[in-house]
Amino acid sequence: MTALVPRPSAELSTDRHDPRDDWPNEARALADHLTEFYGDADPLPTIAGGWVARQKSRHTRRAYVRTFKSWEQYARSSKIHPLQAKLPLADAYAKHLAKTPTRNGKPPAGTTQAQALAAAGSFYTYAARLQAVDADPFAAVNRPYVDPDYSPTEGMTEQETTRLIETARDWAPRSYALVMLLYLTGARVDELLSLNADQLGYDRGHRTLPLTQKGGKKRPAPVPPLALDALLAYLGDRTDGPLFVTDSGRRWSQPEVWKHLRVLARRAGLPQAVTIKPHTLRHQFITDNLANGVPLQDVQDAVSHSDPRTTQRYNRRRGLLDNHPAYSLAAKLGERLTRDDGDQPST
Repeated sequence: MTALVPRPSAELSTDRHDPRDDWPNEARALADHLTEFYGDADPLPTIAGGWVARQKSRHTRRAYVRTFKSWEQYARSSKIHPLQAKLPLADAYAKHLAKTPTRNGKPPAGTTQAQALAAAGSFYTYAARLQAVDADPFAAVNRPYVDPDYSPTEGMTEQETTRLIETARDWAPRSYALVMLLYLTGARVDELLSLNADQLGYDRGHRTLPLTQKGGKKRPAPVPPLALDALLAYLGDRTDGPLFVTDSGRRWSQPEVWKHLRVLARRAGLPQAVTIKPHTLRHQFITDNLANGVPLQDVQDAVSHSDPRTTQRYNRRRGLLDNHPAYSLAAKLGERLTRDDGDQPST
């Protein structure tokens, strides 16, 4: 039998396609950044870029790039190639993380440290699959204890939330639309900022926005009338481009939103104006819904938490002393004691 041999064709190109051209922007940017230090022949840029490219969501890719750059810079400053790092260097880096001040002048929270160490471990798991390293140097690093019931995000009272919303309404249509969507949908800020104006949809009587959540999960979020009115007033006749834009027409960035929210908080006279962040409004969405009697399962579904304990951790009313069971128990005991006193015979 004669073997089938492809016919030569003049249309076949001899140009080699570079698979890295199909990577997300974050992966290509990291590979280019590393190439500046290690050169084209070193495997690190391609391995790190391929690792970032595998992550499903843009939020995760950006977080991994940020944390990996920190680790790589630490290893390079120690004159050790990241692919040759061992446990002692990983241990030292963990201690370095624990004492390095962040933008607020304080060391990072335990959750932030744990996330950075987990991201480094994820990179080495990927590198080990490619046989670029023998083992993950972060596998045996001691992680900081993270209280599953604690959240460092500061909550607001109903009056403070109202003042922030009113301040945003008086400031500008864009400010009002953003704050209303953050508070009334419980969305993460990156989920909103990644949307385009033409993605405002309709589903069985509801106006919706298609949110892309952690892990690449997609869900339509209903936009309540108050938030819809604010959004339509901001958009006007605009039906394309980013949902939230700057004065120059580019997409509004997360750092700019953080800064703007703190400006609004200062104008509103909030005591947490220096530390407020977009996630604070997600906490308020959870806290205020639970306080209004919305079932935990419904709130959990709305914010796409896989574990109800995560939703409860966001509940700022959970730890209020007003709700402490000691008061309920004491009230019942008081009723019994009063009843028993009434049963005593008179003398």
